[in-house]
Amino acid sequence: MSAASVSVVIPAYNEEERLPPSLERVAEYLRARPKREAEIVVVNDGSSDRTAEVARQAAERLTGGNVRVRVLDNPGNKGKGYSVRHGMRKAECEWALFTDADLSSPIEELDKLTEAVESGAYEVAFGSRALDRSLVGKHQPMLREIAGRSFNLCVRLGAGLPYKDTQCGFKLFSRRAAQAVFAKQRMDGFGFDVEILFLARKLGFPAVEVPVRWFDAEGSKVSTLNGLNAFLDIIRVRCNDLLGRYS
Repeated sequence: MSAASVSVVIPAYNEEERLPPSLERVAEYLRARPKREAEIVVVNDGSSDRTAEVARQAAERLTGGNVRVRVLDNPGNKGKGYSVRHGMRKAECEWALFTDADLSSPIEELDKLTEAVESGAYEVAFGSRALDRSLVGKHQPMLREIAGRSFNLCVRLGAGLPYKDTQCGFKLFSRRAAQAVFAKQRMDGFGFDVEILFLARKLGFPAVEVPVRWFDAEGSKVSTLNGLNAFLDIIRVRCNDLLGRYS
């Protein structure tokens, strides 16, 4: 895995300020590993600011050597789940990571995920804030953190997933797993994380939860309504499965 090619997919909605420095940091990280061919795939989710423009400027500036930067556009504002699916299905490397534009989990934490899949035992590795909370550099406000822990309890009970944190936006898939899982993903909103981990388990792709560093970033796009809807997504995943929509 250390020399395998990797795509880094970054969904972006109105991220004109945070995106450029994040792309610089990701490109610098990837260039420091010249034996690994890499690409950065920015998915512009119908942004109303200059996100698409600054992303394309960065693509011209940062493409070179072992790193290529591409920009994809959604047909309007479709949601994070749609954006991640769009990017992961268009990713061209042997492995594909999706991460948030604010790099809440520093890109350097990818080393932990690649180490976890190095043995070949896993085809999915995903970051977790719950396995080692000492790695959380800046916590969310207390109410959001309580809601997050409650949500993950509901995930374990409702979706039958044995994980402690499904919502950390830092997940690595083999190309084979990504193509199979994201082809069946149906949810476009913030509850998609549960769905893709449920699908990976259902389709027989071994997954491992890995403790990573994480820092809460201001300007979250997750509203209270989005958060409440994510609880309903647990039920939707079960219903989709029972109705054969994942067949």
